[in-house]
Amino acid sequence: MASVVILGGGLAGLSAAAALSSAGHQVQVLEGRPFLGGRATSYEIGGDATSNTSGETIDNCQHILLKCCVNLLDFYKRLGVEDEITFHREFVFIEPGGRRSIFKAGRFPRPAHFAESFFHLTFLTWSEKLAVARAILALEKQAETRKDLDRITMLEWLQEQRQPPQAIERFWRQILVSAINEELDRMAASHGFQVFKLGFLARNDSYEMGIPNVPLAHLYRREVWDKLRVEIVTRTPVEEVVVEGGRVSRVVAGGFEFHADYYLCALPFERIAKVMPGLQFDLRDFEHSPITGIHLWFDRPITELPHATLLDRNIQWMFNKGEGKAIQLVVSASRSMVEMSRAEVIALAVRELSEFFPEAAKAKLEKAHVVKEVRATFSAKPGLESKRPSASTSIPNLFLAGDWTRSGWPATMEGAVRSGYIAADAINQGLHPFLLPDIA
Repeated sequence: MASVVILGGGLAGLSAAAALSSAGHQVQVLEGRPFLGGRATSYEIGGDATSNTSGETIDNCQHILLKCCVNLLDFYKRLGVEDEITFHREFVFIEPGGRRSIFKAGRFPRPAHFAESFFHLTFLTWSEKLAVARAILALEKQAETRKDLDRITMLEWLQEQRQPPQAIERFWRQILVSAINEELDRMAASHGFQVFKLGFLARNDSYEMGIPNVPLAHLYRREVWDKLRVEIVTRTPVEEVVVEGGRVSRVVAGGFEFHADYYLCALPFERIAKVMPGLQFDLRDFEHSPITGIHLWFDRPITELPHATLLDRNIQWMFNKGEGKAIQLVVSASRSMVEMSRAEVIALAVRELSEFFPEAAKAKLEKAHVVKEVRATFSAKPGLESKRPSASTSIPNLFLAGDWTRSGWPATMEGAVRSGYIAADAINQGLHPFLLPDIA
C-alpha cells in the first residue's frame, strides 16, 4: 500500500483520510490550526487560562445535513459517530408576530408526501401555494431535460415559472439560500434544482434534518483517528508543495518536510496559488459567499422549539443549543453583515428574535458572540461549474479535494466529503470505490 500526505484537515481532507486508511494506505493529515473540521468545527470561547476556568464550546456556525447526504453519513459511520447526529422530521416556519407553520412529510407517497402539511402552511396564500406546486412539478420534469440550468440563475427560473414575489421570498429563498449559501439572483439554477430534487423529492425521508448533538469538533476527536490509524499533525500550516522532475517530491509545512508516494491538497481555493504557484488553475471567477453565526445566551428560556426557520427578516434559522437559553442564529449569504460591527449585529439579532419569540424581549442577554465566516463557501454562480477542477492534476502524484472542486454538489458538507472520496478513489485507482451515488 502507498503513503499519502493530505494537506488540510477540513471535511474534504478528513473524508479522504478515512477512506484511504480503510484501504490500507498509510495516511498523514497536516492541519494548520489546533483543531480539525475546517469551516465545520467548534472551539472554546471565554476561557481564562490564568484562573484555570473554562469557557463555552461553540460551533463556528450551525451545520446541518439532510438524509440525502449519503456520503456525509457514510463518513460519519466510518468515524463511528453516526449516533451523535439527531434527525428531525418537522420544519417550523415562523412569521413575525409568532404564527407557526409545520412542514413535514405525511402519509402520501412521493412526490405528494408533503401535500398535507404544504396546503396547511399559513404563510402562503392559496394562489401562492398552487403556484409553488406547479413549479415543483416543473422542476422535477425539467431537471432531466433543461440544458441551460448552469447558465441562468435560480431567480430567473422562478420568474420564468411565474412565481409570486412572496412565494419566492418565503418558500424558495428560505430553503435554497440556507442550503447553498447564496442569494437566488446569484445562484446557478442547476444547484437549486439539485438541492430541491434530492432533499425534497427523492424520497419521503430525504429532507429530514440531522443536527449534531455534540460540538462539531468532537465528531473528529483524536481517538477516532487513532482507531483508523491516521496520523493527525495539527498546528502545521502548509507552506510549499515542491515539484521536481514533474512530480511532487515533498511538502514543507510548519518548518518541516513531509514525504509520501501521493499528495492530496484539500486546501481552500484562495490558498492554491501561494502553496503551489506552478500549478496552472484559472481561479479568477471564484468568489466567496459569507455566513454569519450569532450566539446568544439569555438568563431564561425564550423558546421550547429545537429549531425554526424565521421569515421576512435577516435572521434565517434559529437553533436551540441549551434549554431555550442558549440560542444560535444563522444568516447565510450574509454580505450585508460583513461590515457591521459586533454590537450592531447583536442588536439586530435580539431585535428580530423578539419579533418571533416575545420572551427574548423580556429576557436579559447575558453574553453574545458573533462569528463572521467571510470565506464560508464559494459563490455557486452561473457558469462556474465547468471551471471547477477535477481531482486529478497534471502532476501524476498530486490530487485535489475541497468543496470548490468538481464534486457534483455545491459547497456543502456533502460536497466536501464527495470531493474527498473522489480524490481517494483516484489515488486508490478505483480498486474499491468510496463514492456513493446520489439517492436519485
